Amino acid sequence: MQPIPIRTTVIGSYPFPGWLELASEQLDRFGPDDLAELRDDAARVAILDQLDAGLDVITDGEQTRFDFNLSFYGFLEGLALETKPVRRFGPPAHDQRGKHGITGEIRAPRGLGSVEEFERLRRLAPEGPALKVSVPGPYTLSGRIMPGGDYKDRWAVTEALLPVVSAELRALVEAGCREICVDEPSMSCYAYKEDPARLASIFNRTVADLKGRCRLSTHLCFGNYKARAVAPRRYAPMLPEFLKLEVDEVHLEMASREFAELKVLEAFAERMDVSVGVIDVKSYFIETPSVVAARIKRCLEHVPADKLSVAPDCGLSQTARWAAKKKLKAMCDGARIARG
Repeated sequence: MQPIPIRTTVIGSYPFPGWLELASEQLDRFGPDDLAELRDDAARVAILDQLDAGLDVITDGEQTRFDFNLSFYGFLEGLALETKPVRRFGPPAHDQRGKHGITGEIRAPRGLGSVEEFERLRRLAPEGPALKVSVPGPYTLSGRIMPGGDYKDRWAVTEALLPVVSAELRALVEAGCREICVDEPSMSCYAYKEDPARLASIFNRTVADLKGRCRLSTHLCFGNYKARAVAPRRYAPMLPEFLKLEVDEVHLEMASREFAELKVLEAFAERMDVSVGVIDVKSYFIETPSVVAARIKRCLEHVPADKLSVAPDCGLSQTARWAAKKKLKAMCDGARIARG
């Protein structure tokens, strides 16, 4: 099948409707059937918003998760969940989120929940758009676990999580998922001070069994908690090691950085397809289709159309839903202009 030129996609997350946030604060009042209905309804909302925008690739909006990856820790054994944050008040930042302690061997005998999410998405979505599931990679997932016991540092925690994530990815493929994004924003956030070759090795060992079995991508950004970045926003320190990532597509944050380092797209495009963030999820400036088309045309100077996808810079969970809907529609309309 011919690749879609300038494919329109998303990273994974989508803003919760207001009623879902309210319901999430009192889940103990719901029965099992109520919760099943709530999950279906929330996924339908995200699916319909994406279909209305005109996306080629959709997700379930991660509506049954909590904040991108936080719900994954509930599936892990060997953790004492949620220590108190070191700072409770003042401007938002990562130090206002608690961490998890280690009580024993880190395992996930029930998996991480993404297979159930995919099966729900497949059941609810219409034929047409490709269906994608995003799963946090082991280095990113290790970020909220405090080393301890047999796990003396973050690298040791990451190594413990590596087979857990690998098993989850294999289970997704076996369930029929044909498009998977392994989210590793922590790799791109900390590559400037950690060993990029070591990070790339961890990633490639995580996905070693997937080559040729699905369309595999990774998302590399610089942080988006409460629309705050957490690292020097440059891809150059990751090269050439991150060019060796065993993926079909890499997603790079560009819009919030005013398309700095566009030249770096060429290096990635020689090895893989490139998904470029053309929508700034940190800003409430609503891009117009013509603005998006102009941005895409700049990208086409460095990436062939059949190797280019466009997406928001990051997941949309930190963006108000009214803005997310308008931004996605502008992105899809802008891609149609650029294709012409």
